[in-house]
Amino acid sequence: MKKLKIVALIMGLCVVFSSCSTWNNMSKTGQGAIIGTGGGAALGAIIGGIAGNAGIGTAIGAAVGAGTGAIIGNRMDKVKKQAQEQLKNAEVETVKDNNGLSAVKVTFNSGILFATNKYDLNDNSKIELNNLANIMRQNSDVSIDIKGYTDNTGSDKINNPLSLNRAQSVANYLTQNGVPYAQLKNVQGYGASNPVASNETAEGRQQNRRVEVYLYASEKMIKDAEAQSKQ
Repeated sequence: MKKLKIVALIMGLCVVFSSCSTWNNMSKTGQGAIIGTGGGAALGAIIGGIAGNAGIGTAIGAAVGAGTGAIIGNRMDKVKKQAQEQLKNAEVETVKDNNGLSAVKVTFNSGILFATNKYDLNDNSKIELNNLANIMRQNSDVSIDIKGYTDNTGSDKINNPLSLNRAQSVANYLTQNGVPYAQLKNVQGYGASNPVASNETAEGRQQNRRVEVYLYASEKMIKDAEAQSKQ
């Protein structure tokens, strides 16, 4: 029954995409994740393509109190420290999610993870991603979003599926190394959109070719923090 519902949703999305080009351009791994397991991560990649970059964070439907926010901030500081200590080839920074709560953004330059125009992970990248998987296994109440980007070289027809496939490769590797699918909430590809540097220089294009991993409070973490704040 779940498979039928998912296939029906995909068919509906095809109407939105006019020829289902996003589905056709997706890797077989990405397609299989949707149909074979109902993986929320891969499905989120398609929905994210419709909705655009809507930010990160669990939809909780209510404002988070200051006490709860402080507890979560403390916890995410510890996650950030773990990432800084264990990830040697990534930029780690604190950001805010949609609820105004502290979250951690980990940015990998695509060159660290992939060969040019490829989405197969290289051997060096697996060391970093093994460490990231280890962090996530230790923090099972932290949710994950993965966003892939390219520079503006080439067309959207090439860049959009490449960015999605790269994000999905990272997601697949994490789940193969013990991170539950349920922990990955959104896996999205944005192509050349949202550049962080100028595409007019080689250095800027290198910065724009990246995979961003966001670590943020799950609904469980928020509920547990709320209960703790009332004690």
